This record gives sequence, structure tokens and C-alpha cells, in this order.
Amino acid sequence: MGKFDGVLLASDFDNTLLYTEDSLRTGAPVPPLPERNRQALEYFMAQGGRFAVATGRALPAFLRHAGDVPMNAPGVVCNGAAIYDFEQGEYLETAMLDAAARERGQAVLDRFPGVAVEAYHIDNVIHVVRPNDISRQHERMTGVALAEAPSLLEVPLPLGKLLFEAEHETLEQVLAFLKDQGWAEDYELIFSVSHLLEMTTRGANKGGMVRRLAARLGISMDHVYCAGDEANDLSMLRSAAEGFAPANASAAVRASGATVVCGAREGAIADVIAILDRKYS
Repeated sequence: MGKFDGVLLASDFDNTLLYTEDSLRTGAPVPPLPERNRQALEYFMAQGGRFAVATGRALPAFLRHAGDVPMNAPGVVCNGAAIYDFEQGEYLETAMLDAAARERGQAVLDRFPGVAVEAYHIDNVIHVVRPNDISRQHERMTGVALAEAPSLLEVPLPLGKLLFEAEHETLEQVLAFLKDQGWAEDYELIFSVSHLLEMTTRGANKGGMVRRLAARLGISMDHVYCAGDEANDLSMLRSAAEGFAPANASAAVRASGATVVCGAREGAIADVIAILDRKYS
């Protein structure tokens, strides 16, 4: 029996577990996991804790890093559209967009000529319609080739999420346009970073899927802790017994009541585990 038996820690990947902002912006290689985090995670798991990644990335964009991350629980991928068991190599749960999402996403492209969209498939293919500079930077950073399609209407189903790509000011207009539609409440609409706007089915968010993961593991939400840095992490930070944010988190996350620790570059998850170590001593 270890001190962390019955405890689940779920962490966002980009800019929380490790700092990838420079890679996203420039296409530079993704840095390795901070050694502080690695050692802390190994200690946490050796003491009975369960560690899961909860990422906005599609599965193929995270899989190339999965081998470098110590974890012993299934993960939340595609911003809450699925739970994936890395040990068994299979999806445990999925929450797909409805068929109408293609037409609705295409309406955004028709209205905003400078916007690109990535369409994420459960079969690990990512299509892109009208790619722009942000799409190509994102492609270089994730290392996953995008399959170009002439229209969202020609992208096959099922889809886990749509990812709109443009500068933040344009995406704010896209968000306002989407919210003006009578069907907006059918979806989760959230920024993962300033230039990426995500669309998943209603209820498919990190918080909802972390709850379902905890239930699968038989862990009470009283002993679930989450860490994240962006608006798409707020649902799980608010669901947790305590939420944590790296110092580099967005203003909205830092103002959410999350406990702020050191930055992702310095090993934020190690700080989180040090706090839990004192809590469960």
C-alpha cells in the first residue's frame, strides 16, 4: 500500500507537463520531459498513484511522445472526445460530433476566408481544409501529416473534433458567429491556445472525460487532481478536488482559483506532486 493509493492526477500535455509553445510557434523540436517531472511521476506511481495525460491533441499527435511520459492510466485525448488505453492500444470511450458538424464547420470557412480547419478522425487520420501558416506550423510541431481535403463536406465521418486555425482576433469573430447560431449549444467551443478554437460535441470536454476515467478506475473525485494552462483545461480544473496551473498559464486559468506552481519549463508537475506528498503524508 502506498500513500497515493486511490489518487488520480491528470495533466494537460502542452505547456503544462512540458513547455511546447516555442515548438508550436516556430516548428522547433518538442523538448524532452523535464527530469524533475519524470522523477516525481515515477515516485507518485511507485506510491500507488495513477497518472493520466488529458490532452487536446489527437491520438497520433500524442502517441509519438507517449513513450517518453511515465503514466499508468488511460488518457483523455482529442480535448475530451475520447479515452484511450495506451497499454491495450484501444479506445475505451468516444464522444463523436454529429454529422451536421461538417456543414456547420463549412459555414465558418465560407464566412471567414482566412480560417483553416483540421478535422480529427477516430481512426487517427487528420484532414485539413484550406490550410494556412498556422496549420503548417501545427503540422510541423505535432509531426503528424495532414491530409488535405477541398471541403469539410468531403471529409469522412466519424469526427472527434474540429480545430479552427487563425489569428486570435479572427477566431473571436468565428466564436461570435458560432454562438449566434441556433445550434451552438450542441457543442463545446473553447480556445486551446489563442490561435486554435476547438469544437467538440456537448459534454466532450476534459472535465467530463476525467470524471468518466476516475469512475472507470474506481477513484472518488475527492481524490482527483488536475493540472492545465489554458481555457480548455478549466472544466477539469473545476471538477478536481484541487486544480493546479503552471506559472505560464493563461490569465483566465490563473484567475480560476487553481493553485499556481512553477512554470512548465521548470517542472510544474513535480511541484504538484510535492504538494500532494505533503497532503497525503
